[in-house]
Amino acid sequence: MMRSSVRLFRAIAWLAFALGLAGCRNPAAAPHPSEATNGSSPSPSAHYTLNLPEPPEPAVAVPSGPAKRPYRIAVSLLTRDDDFYITLEKGLREEAAKEGVQLTVESGDKDLNKQINQVQNFVAQKYDAIILCPVDSQGVISAVALANNAHIPVFTADITSNGGKIVSYIASDNVQGGRLVGEYAAKDLLHGKGEVAILDLSTVTSVQDRVRGFKQAIAQYPGIKIVADQDVPGAKRENALPVATDVLTAHPHINLIFGINDPVALGALSALQQLNNKTVMVVGFDAGPEAQNYIASGSQLKAEAIQYPHLIGKTAIDAVVKVLNGGTVPPKIAIPTGLVTQASFTKK
Repeated sequence: MMRSSVRLFRAIAWLAFALGLAGCRNPAAAPHPSEATNGSSPSPSAHYTLNLPEPPEPAVAVPSGPAKRPYRIAVSLLTRDDDFYITLEKGLREEAAKEGVQLTVESGDKDLNKQINQVQNFVAQKYDAIILCPVDSQGVISAVALANNAHIPVFTADITSNGGKIVSYIASDNVQGGRLVGEYAAKDLLHGKGEVAILDLSTVTSVQDRVRGFKQAIAQYPGIKIVADQDVPGAKRENALPVATDVLTAHPHINLIFGINDPVALGALSALQQLNNKTVMVVGFDAGPEAQNYIASGSQLKAEAIQYPHLIGKTAIDAVVKVLNGGTVPPKIAIPTGLVTQASFTKK
């Protein structure tokens, strides 16, 4: 009987969420995050300033001179459906224009076969270099090997491949970001005691890193127990809601949820709203505009590690140009992360 009730509740919660999505297919028509809660939360862009300046570009990636010729660089993104990759692409394009190189950018749309086909086309067209944001770190190995065999240097940004030869992996320091979030959650939110759930995507290397950092921080507090670590298919918001609902139902004493990106953290927040649960706190990773809105307005989303995707894109282009010019770069170029909490904002 209990299991049937849980199923019924999940179905009702999911239907309500799906109907909300159906009415907001056009992002421009979607309600402001504050309107989705109580209508009184201010927008950070209108009323707050985030006081976290972007760090400088790592010197190891900066070319010693301009591009020796208009190199042809091809990019396959993981997706174009979130702010992170939109901003990363902007960084790629702006730096490519500054360096005078030709840039082709396509999106794998979280489809491994599509991304492999894109790399096959890049190889056939004999690009000078390829930048990949892998859809699947393991599944993309064959595509990397194909480029390797064609003597086309491969770089990865944000996410890397588990195999093949990668010249350099340019990404946020995800372990450091996970530690920042975990330490803040353990010390400032839980005060050293409580139950935690992780909404994960264990097939992706960058996510593995941020979860490892989070767990390292939590491990320093014996009074905190991780009671669930559950994958969210595709790390999508609409998938996070039912997964979070399941976790919250199975573990009613949870105090905090760690979502591995904005969509997952916001999906967990939606689950809490559907359950009318006003006590469980959420922390996350990415700190895009919508997440910033919730953090600044004092919602149950309390903190997120912030990445600098524009800087990742810029650094990736510079690293490619430096190598094609005959220089060298380290195999990993880490971009520091920051931590966004309500205290990070000041009123305008």
